[in-house]
Amino acid sequence: MGATLAGQTVLITGAARGIGAHTARLAAARGARLALVGLEPVLLRELAAELNTGGGAAAWFEADVTDSAALAAAVAGTVARFGRIDHVVANAGVASLGTVATGDIEALARTVQVNLIGVMRTAAATAGPVIAAQGHYLLVSSTAAFAAMPGMAAYCAAKAGVEHFGNALRLELAHHGVTVGTAHPGWIDTDLVRDARDDLPSFRAALGRLPWPVGSITSVDRCAAAFVRGLERRRRRVYVPRAIAVVQALRTVINSRAGGAAVSRHSRELVPRMEAEVAALGRSFGASSAEEAGR
Repeated sequence: MGATLAGQTVLITGAARGIGAHTARLAAARGARLALVGLEPVLLRELAAELNTGGGAAAWFEADVTDSAALAAAVAGTVARFGRIDHVVANAGVASLGTVATGDIEALARTVQVNLIGVMRTAAATAGPVIAAQGHYLLVSSTAAFAAMPGMAAYCAAKAGVEHFGNALRLELAHHGVTVGTAHPGWIDTDLVRDARDDLPSFRAALGRLPWPVGSITSVDRCAAAFVRGLERRRRRVYVPRAIAVVQALRTVINSRAGGAAVSRHSRELVPRMEAEVAALGRSFGASSAEEAGR
């Protein structure tokens, strides 16, 4: 297959805003047909209208990635509209606030349900048409799969799970001609990251102490461009920024006792501050999160 998305159908979860919406726009500009899946119908409808007005072809479907029946309906609707699914970007994700000791356990569990189990459900729901098209999956993991941070236990666990789920899925689907990649963005300038910076002074302080490239913030446009290149070239790994590949290479050192010592020193002061800030905030997700809107 050539490195082109022209005439191909791309299904994106978490497509209403942020990385998902920008990836949809760039894919449409390259001639792809888009199936937009997410929890915010107004935003999905507006994005589909924007893409269709621009000469593209887009359909939208309201679905929670933790709901297999809703995903099945979205997949059926996509196939009915476009006849096939060539690429899937399993992008839907949330990040709860707080630590395991003092946070809302239901919010922590929901983070894993959306970020990891949601990817599994998305892959299962789309497997039939993707196999038929000998297509490609891009499963959105994170730099958090390589390096842990306090206050992100559920998020780190889920994203590490997505990475290894992708590794296993790649082996399971290879004989069908299907390829599987995982994406590993660092901090991207999305509502999720902006909310965390606005809500938690301790998060801003922690971010300021991180070395490059893990302490840098990348634009959504740059991230979406990397995702689209990953789709076109069926890449096994997508790093945003590319220097995150170094973090993966050094993950054993980063997560060793010696590597964790530096983080631990700061955590002794940072974690109590974070727990107090989340308690005062009175909610477990960012203000812009679809999770918060649905609570």
